[in-house]
Amino acid sequence: MSLALRAAIVLATLLTTTVSAWAQQESAQTSELPRGWIASPTPGFLREPSLLTKLAMSTDTGLGSDPRDGFYVETGNLISGEGWISAGPGYRRRILDGRARVDMSAAVSWNYYTMAQVAFELPRLAHDRLSLGIQTRYQDSLAVDYFGLGNDSQKGDQTAYRFRNVDVLASGHVQANRWLAVDGRVGWIPRPDLSAASGRVSVPNTVDRFTEVTAPGITSQPAFVHSDVSIVADSRDHPGHPTDGGLYRATAAVYSDRSGGAYSFRRYEVEGAQFVPLGTAKWILGVHAWGVFSNVSSGATVPFYLMPALGGKNTLRGFYSYRFHDNDMAIANVESRWALLTHMDVALFGDCGRVAHSASDLAFHDARRSYGAGVRFHNATSTLLRIDAGRSAEGWRAYFVMTDSFKRATPASGRMSVVPFVP
Repeated sequence: MSLALRAAIVLATLLTTTVSAWAQQESAQTSELPRGWIASPTPGFLREPSLLTKLAMSTDTGLGSDPRDGFYVETGNLISGEGWISAGPGYRRRILDGRARVDMSAAVSWNYYTMAQVAFELPRLAHDRLSLGIQTRYQDSLAVDYFGLGNDSQKGDQTAYRFRNVDVLASGHVQANRWLAVDGRVGWIPRPDLSAASGRVSVPNTVDRFTEVTAPGITSQPAFVHSDVSIVADSRDHPGHPTDGGLYRATAAVYSDRSGGAYSFRRYEVEGAQFVPLGTAKWILGVHAWGVFSNVSSGATVPFYLMPALGGKNTLRGFYSYRFHDNDMAIANVESRWALLTHMDVALFGDCGRVAHSASDLAFHDARRSYGAGVRFHNATSTLLRIDAGRSAEGWRAYFVMTDSFKRATPASGRMSVVPFVP
């Protein structure tokens, strides 16, 4: 049994022990608010301008309420590196007497990345405990960064490549109780297209600087069948802007190369995030840890665009996105957040992580580190804008993001990108 698999089993056991204690606590709790209502956010240390209050409250929706039918603005579903903003049209409609929903959207980003998706969902089966869906998703990412393999790759070796692919997948979600769920998906990725970067590019092209040895999978890209299953324990009060509770996830995935098996592999992930009020709801401590382990059969290798990666807005915030690639990775983050205003928090954070060719080499004494500060604008349940400035040994990086700091801690059946790997 591989080290990665043993680590996944141990952490899954710890997860089971941890969440069993939650069960007693959660089962004893009942909401004091009517279904669909949300509590007002905690007042900040300073009095808030009325204009900011009105803007934030105008974006609030009922907790757990179904998305509204009709047109909406698509602002997500693009991978890291898309630029500071993305937007496009979306439309959803309930059909079959409300038992099913059709959702379609498209978006273009500041750096001209594009995406389009169409989904059919059965969101409320088995007394709201089961949801099923199918989705077809297209993405065209014009300039994805790549620096080479390993924790010692050099900033001066920065390159970029263009990545286009389609993913056809089916997903399922089983809600066992209020806090425990099982998520799964299976999908088919026709042969992706990896080519020279275009658009706003100021660095060399990956396809010109790297070879099959230094970037496995760069010369040919096979079609993949992929599948994964996750056990998720989620006690956060609001996933989009958590102020209490935690999320813990264990995932096993398989990627099958349909063109010969040279790039087939298995992946195991463990992830946890916990949010703790420090004596008052105005001061929140958030901690996050995430490990990804690859298991490859003899003669096979993981394509560089599917290798775990570190760097960017959700992991090492003092480094470029996709800064470090290798078979395995581990990351830890800590963030202290203060409610300066009712709908604006200030934060200090620290990040520590590294990649390695094998899990036994994931020693934190040689980890990459970054630290910094940020501002978060939010409503009662969601982060509306996050501005982070992070510093590392390679200088300062700034990020403008419309998601929470630990957004990557989401169930596998969510609409995140499957390929390339997005930190």
